Amino acid sequence: MTRIFATLATMLALAMPVSATELGDDGLHKPEWLRDTFKDLRDDLAEANADGKRLMVIWEQRGCIYCSKMYEEVFPDPAIDALIRDNYFVVQMNLFGDVEVTDFDGKALPEKEMARRWGVVFTPTMMFFPEKVGEDQTAQQASIVTMPGAFGKGTTGALLTWVKDKEYETGEHFQKYLARTLVAPGQ
Repeated sequence: MTRIFATLATMLALAMPVSATELGDDGLHKPEWLRDTFKDLRDDLAEANADGKRLMVIWEQRGCIYCSKMYEEVFPDPAIDALIRDNYFVVQMNLFGDVEVTDFDGKALPEKEMARRWGVVFTPTMMFFPEKVGEDQTAQQASIVTMPGAFGKGTTGALLTWVKDKEYETGEHFQKYLARTLVAPGQ
């Protein structure tokens, strides 16, 4: 009888998500690697640089099934989790939020208006930034790459690596890099 209970307990444990990221009061995912900042991108970039990391902004919205997919299936992957923790300073934005955000050019707007300014219309959207951004640039102008959508582990890992390793500086388009480096089909 004990064996049956042990088997059932094991099956139940395997059926549950590997790592469930908690939701905050705003309905957005709150992983441990997320940075709580004043959302002044100039300060966030300086802090990311001081930590030896790259600045990444991730846009989400309450109830986003694609965001949940990323937090349940992709971000918990040990290799992707390590890439983020070791190399990225991640700031979360709410597509319909009212928290004030200050852009690189000094313009301050609520999150929902900043999303319009930067052309963000889908969640999740990840924006990646270089170490130096001009005072007159907006985040949309400065972004190395803006990736809207939920992708599998292979594509997400490749994107994080492409930015971390500054592969964009070689002139190789991300899609070419992805095709060259992605080993597992369907990722």
